[in-house]
Amino acid sequence: MKLSVIIPVYNSEKTITALVEKLQTTLSAIEFEIVMVNDGSRDDSERVCRQLAQMYLNVRFISLRRNYGEFNAVMCGLNWAHGDYSVMIDDDFQNPPEEILKLINTAENGDFDVVYTYYAKKQHSVGRNLGSRFVNWLTSYLLNKPKDLYLSSFKLIRKEVVQEIIKYQGPYPYIDGLIFRITRNIGTVQVEHLKREEGISNYTWQKLISLFLNILFCYSSLPIRLFMPIGLGLFGLGFLLLMFLTFQWVIGPDPKGWQVVTAAFIFIGGIQCTLLSVLGEYIGKSFMAQSGQPQYVIKYNSGKMS
Repeated sequence: MKLSVIIPVYNSEKTITALVEKLQTTLSAIEFEIVMVNDGSRDDSERVCRQLAQMYLNVRFISLRRNYGEFNAVMCGLNWAHGDYSVMIDDDFQNPPEEILKLINTAENGDFDVVYTYYAKKQHSVGRNLGSRFVNWLTSYLLNKPKDLYLSSFKLIRKEVVQEIIKYQGPYPYIDGLIFRITRNIGTVQVEHLKREEGISNYTWQKLISLFLNILFCYSSLPIRLFMPIGLGLFGLGFLLLMFLTFQWVIGPDPKGWQVVTAAFIFIGGIQCTLLSVLGEYIGKSFMAQSGQPQYVIKYNSGKMS
């Protein structure tokens, strides 16, 4: 199998048929499969996808029991991928299927493990673009990602890297974070980016905040490493304040006790709350990772009930 095309499906009953048909004609020269993963769509996407799986022999359809999120749906698709390369593509036609051939050629010519795409002009909303810039800035510092590398959802991954990615069994997968744990042999290629054909984007600020916390606490040790400089800083600040109050007590006037106590209480209490919040995030994520919470639960798999 040359290629696996992973499509996370969410509320795309009006576009998924055209996308699958376009993939069939565009990739007809190579051996490929399509793995559609319905991530708890609220429209008629499941029925449409079932029909497509019955219509085409190279199409597998998996339906999840609820909405687990795009990364979880992609992880499910990767677990069922058999291709030498796997390509993730959205279900809204903003990434033309013809561009997949560019990714394959770039990977083969450069012998890359992963190929990311970037756009000359993005057709996302202003809010989506700002969110993408923030995530790329964040990952540059937390994951040591090259600053000029754009982490697009439209990307290609070599089979050997896919096999390492799916070893992650935790409930909070972040595909790009897992990629950077495995390889730095990464290429890029410019592709066209089109306007969304149907519906509205599923991007929300709540999802951005969730992704931010996921990257920060599941794929980086930076927050806990901040404990040391914060502790040393507080020690130094406390020492200086102690020396200052001692000096003021010697030469006068004496500081008012309630002022010192109130300021110290607010300052130390705020620091404690911040550190406890960070520690709580780590404990909470570790608990959920060890609690057996699944990445996803399959409801339907190409005609077979699970």
